[in-house]
Amino acid sequence: MVGAGVAGLTTALQLPPESDVVVLCKTAIGIGAATAWAQGGIAAALGPGDAPALHAADTIRAAAGIADARAVDILAGDASGRIDALRSLGAHFDATLGLEAGHGQRRIVKAGGDATGAEVLRTLVEAARARANVRIVEYAYADDVALADGRAVGVYAHDVRTGEAFVVRADAVVLAAGGCGHLFRYTTNPAEATGDGIAIAARAGAVMADMEFVQFHPTALAVDRDPLPLVTEAIRGEGAVLLDETGERFMPALHPDAELAPRDVVARAIFDRQRAGHTVVLDARAAIGDAFPQMFPTVFASCVQAGIDPRIAPIPVTPAAHYMIGGVATDDRGRSSIAGLWACGETSATGVHGANRLASNSLLEALVFARRVADDIAGAPILDDVAMPGARANDPLADDASEIERLRVAMYAWVGVERTREGLESALALIAALRDRAAVPSAALANLALVGKLIAESALARAESRGTHYRSDFPETDAHLAHRSYVRIESTRV
Repeated sequence: MVGAGVAGLTTALQLPPESDVVVLCKTAIGIGAATAWAQGGIAAALGPGDAPALHAADTIRAAAGIADARAVDILAGDASGRIDALRSLGAHFDATLGLEAGHGQRRIVKAGGDATGAEVLRTLVEAARARANVRIVEYAYADDVALADGRAVGVYAHDVRTGEAFVVRADAVVLAAGGCGHLFRYTTNPAEATGDGIAIAARAGAVMADMEFVQFHPTALAVDRDPLPLVTEAIRGEGAVLLDETGERFMPALHPDAELAPRDVVARAIFDRQRAGHTVVLDARAAIGDAFPQMFPTVFASCVQAGIDPRIAPIPVTPAAHYMIGGVATDDRGRSSIAGLWACGETSATGVHGANRLASNSLLEALVFARRVADDIAGAPILDDVAMPGARANDPLADDASEIERLRVAMYAWVGVERTREGLESALALIAALRDRAAVPSAALANLALVGKLIAESALARAESRGTHYRSDFPETDAHLAHRSYVRIESTRV
C-alpha cells in the first residue's frame, strides 16, 4: 500500500485479517495526508427527500458531459454504507447536513463544522494501528513499481531521512498516494502532494486518464503562506457572498446559482476579476457573523492567524490548485492497466468526476473505491516463485528546491485556471529544460516534472473548454470531444 490517507488506510482495513498488509507513508503517520485538510465533508444522500439517484444526477451535471455513469451510480449508491462504516470505527459526525455548490439537497456529512477530513483520518489511523496484520512503515518514499513479466510484484522505495533504498515484495500493489497540488505555486494541498502515485504508475507503463482536469478551489485564503489555507465551500453554502474591492457582488450576473455555481465557474470568475486588477473577498458577516467560530473553527483559526476576523471583516480569497481529477486509469474495482496494480483515491481516475468534481465527492470516492479495491484483491491469486529484483541504489536526496519552485510558478501561470497553446508549450519547454539541468533529480522533482508534462500535454491535446479545463483560445465546448482522454508514456523517464 503506497499512501496512508483515507484511500490507503481504508483499503488496508478492508482487507481480510489474514492478509499481511504493508503501508508506506512518506511522513509520520497522520502528517502530510491531504485527507486531514478536507474541510467540507462527505456527500451522502441521507436527508429527508434525498436519494442516491439525486446525488448521482448532481454529480453527472457537474461533470460537464464526460463522467462514467456506472462509476457515479456506484459512488452515490454506497455513500450511506461508507458513512456507517466510519461510524462503526468510532468517527463522530455533526447532527446537521451541510449544503455545497452543485448539490440540490443538504447532503454534506461534516465533523467539527469544517474538520471532517481530520476526524476521518484520526479514525482510520487509530483503527489501522489496532490491526495486527497492518504494518505501517513511516518515512518511506515509494520510488517505482517493481515489475516482473509485465506484472506488479512490489515497490522500490527509500527512507526519506537517510536515502537508504529498499524493496517491498507484494502480491498486490495499491497506489493511494494522493494528488499533485504542490505542482502549482498556489495550492491548498500539503507539500507532500507531489503526484508520486501517478508518476510511478506512468513510469511503469500504466494508462493515465483525464490528466488535463485539475480542479482549482475558488476560495483559498489569499495570504502569504504556502500552502494557502482553504476557505471551505460550505461557507458559501451558508450564504456568504463574493465581492470585489468596490463592493460589487459579481456572481449573480454570471450564473443562476451565483456563489454556488460549479467550482470551475466561480474560480474563473475570481481569476478574471483579479486579472482586471481587482481584489476579491468572501463576505460572511451577514450570513454567519458571530456564529463563525462555532460553525467553521478551522477557517476561523486560519483567518485570525492572518489578522482577519471574519465576523467583522470580509475574507480575501484566491483560486488555488485543490484536487487532481485525472490520474491512473482504473475500472470500477480499482484495477489499472497493469496486472497486480490497483489505484484509488486522488491517485486514480475512476471517471466519477468527469471534467469537474462535485463538492465533497472526493473523500467519498476514496472510501467507496478503496473498499472495492480491497474486495478485488481478496480474490486475487497469490504469486508463487516470482523473481523479485533487489533494492536499487540509494536516493541522492538532491536539493531541488529552486527548480521545483520554478516549475510551480510556471504551472500556475500557464497550466492553471486559464490555458492557451502558447502557455502550454512554454510550460513543456520549461519542463524539458529542468530535465536537462537536473542530471540526478530528487524523487519529488522527477515526479512533479513528469506529472506536469502529462497535464500540459493532455491540456494541449484537448482543443476546447470543458469543466476545469479552460482554453481561452478554444473557449467553447466541442461536442465531438465529449469523452474521456487516455495517455500512456513510452519511456520510463520524463
